[in-house]
Amino acid sequence: MSASLSWARFLAVLLKEFVQMRRDRLTFAMIVGIPILQLALFGYAINTDPKALPTVVVVQDASPFTRSLLAALQNTGYFKIVDQFAGEAQADRALQRGDAQFAIIIPPDFSRRMERGERPILLVAADATDPAATGNALAALEHIGQQGLDHDLIGPLAALRPGQTPFEMAWHCLGRCIGCLIEASFRSATIIRFWSPRITFPKMQLVF
Repeated sequence: MSASLSWARFLAVLLKEFVQMRRDRLTFAMIVGIPILQLALFGYAINTDPKALPTVVVVQDASPFTRSLLAALQNTGYFKIVDQFAGEAQADRALQRGDAQFAIIIPPDFSRRMERGERPILLVAADATDPAATGNALAALEHIGQQGLDHDLIGPLAALRPGQTPFEMAWHCLGRCIGCLIEASFRSATIIRFWSPRITFPKMQLVF
């Protein structure tokens, strides 16, 4: 038997398949319809860059720095502040209920420590069960850390503008946080704290 390709046989099989598809209208409809459906879903229906994600804030330091930070947060378009709480427990419950995608916790000594150049920690709690929805928002947070306070860091505080951000961000991931870990692993000076319904690590675990 010859191992060479016979174009006559190839064309005969190809013609047979086209004849078979004409007889089987359902198979032909699936061959044509499924790719068109996938194109419509991935091109229009599925949003891989969601905006206005519900965000709650815990403000324990009412200062001009805090107001500028929250304004810059909303100006990114990724965050929509829906509520403000007095304690972290209320923000955690909002995340667990699914009422919020993010929780921003500003500590009570945030402004004072930043003015001293001590780089306070800003806690960002994220519902990372949907990494596709949180990835771009986390990238926008990094931009806020670099440029969100430029208008406030003037005069004696201008020395805090060049180089690294004047504060650190701690990611507190709710649920399966592999996506959050991958996203944060590309950022320097980042602290990650993990939380899950079964396992709690009360201290900061990883520093990059």
